[in-house]
Amino acid sequence: MSKTADRVRVVEVKVLSDDWYVLKKTTFDYRRADGRWQRQNRETYDRGNGATMLLHDPVRRTVVLTRQFRLPVFVNGHDGMMIEAPGGLLEEASPEERIRAEVEEETGYRVHAVRKIFEAYMSPGSVTEKLFFFVGEYDAAAKIGEGGGVVSEGEDIEVLELPVDEALAMIGRGEIVDGKTIMLLQYAALNVWRE
Repeated sequence: MSKTADRVRVVEVKVLSDDWYVLKKTTFDYRRADGRWQRQNRETYDRGNGATMLLHDPVRRTVVLTRQFRLPVFVNGHDGMMIEAPGGLLEEASPEERIRAEVEEETGYRVHAVRKIFEAYMSPGSVTEKLFFFVGEYDAAAKIGEGGGVVSEGEDIEVLELPVDEALAMIGRGEIVDGKTIMLLQYAALNVWRE
């Protein structure tokens, strides 16, 4: 048990919603650094853990990204059409198994060599999800389908192939605003294509 666990006493957990994913309200006592206990309430959204991958062609210096509609960003003032690295929830599979399947479903590329680069919590103040980040190489021979996602899951995905320099410039212009994709592109700029 971690030292932090000694500082947290869960008092009550209420399920507020169990529709798309699970939203819970937790009341807990937290022992502050000065030793005093403080009662707090927090809501957590549990959607499971996920994986994402940056597909890159090291010879042509290109990346494969996707564009799809995302309701949460739409209701927050964005047009909703997010440019992202492919990815998805683990759904009982290992991160590597799931990312291979997601990449194939979304982009049409079958990737053989994948490499895990790190794990990160994307919104630790409210969402329980941990993402597993991967990079993988592709070339024209790896294209086995059209991609586009799974229609029965509501996916309607456009596949984009971009020069990496253009993808990086799109971050600066505010055209790529997805956190996981920005992290992967910056990782690639620092590690994959470092001169």
